[in-house]
Amino acid sequence: MRRPRQSATQRNATATEPPVRAKSSPTAGKPYRQRFAATSLISDCPESKIGRRLRDDLQQAYDLIQSGLARATAAASSVHGTLRLGVMGALGHESRPVIEAFRARHPDCEVEITEFHFSEPFARLRSGEVDVQLMWLPVREPDLTAGPVVLTEGRVLGVAEGSDLASRESVSMEDLGGRTLLNPGTRTPDYWIEAMLPKHTPGGRLIPRGSTARTFHEVLALIAAGQIVSPLNAHVGRYYTHPGVAYVPIRDAPLTEWALVWPTTNQSPPLRAFVQTARDLGPRPINNDTT
Repeated sequence: MRRPRQSATQRNATATEPPVRAKSSPTAGKPYRQRFAATSLISDCPESKIGRRLRDDLQQAYDLIQSGLARATAAASSVHGTLRLGVMGALGHESRPVIEAFRARHPDCEVEITEFHFSEPFARLRSGEVDVQLMWLPVREPDLTAGPVVLTEGRVLGVAEGSDLASRESVSMEDLGGRTLLNPGTRTPDYWIEAMLPKHTPGGRLIPRGSTARTFHEVLALIAAGQIVSPLNAHVGRYYTHPGVAYVPIRDAPLTEWALVWPTTNQSPPLRAFVQTARDLGPRPINNDTT
């Protein structure tokens, strides 16, 4: 079919009709900087320098985080085997929070608990039988390092049930004057044992020494027999009952601090990791409430 011809007037009208324009956007007519600064950093706009600086700073921070994670992963993977921890009596139980936290961080490393006695406080450390011990402070030995405090507690006086002190609600350090204490023997440094068994009261009265004992159960037997009285750490009242022995709080005794102690030359990964775990957790008071 043939199309109808257009007249000259129609052809001229079509040629001069303006083209249809697209609908203008909300940002049309706004400055270049205002349109793009919020969404992108264009190389030829002022924000690009700030953006590049921010990118570089963030990249450095990211690299530091990644390298820190890599070091932590490498350190954790090197902690394996067995860590041998020396404790006195029930303190192995009281050390559970640190041990459990260490095992959670380093599942490839076991903790083996070994008991040592106050009569030979440093022998197992120096012989290499244990890697680290939990000991009351102070420890001032040239070949040993005293590290973070793990536990703290008060003190009680162990007396025979028939003693005039047994019925008291509490006693003072001055009450030890004229009472006979344990003779700890010759293998304990004076400064260390005297932190628990002083030779004088705060007022200067002499506290004599009596029978010798090597283990804690021997100490309890001497107390029950009325041969000695003995300041003890308060947790013994919770863990140790003995016929004929009463425990009386010492109201003005110094606080006992139990800290990790190890040979200075021992820098093994398990030891360093265990010490760091204890340091991260911080000191914990022993709860001796038996009610």
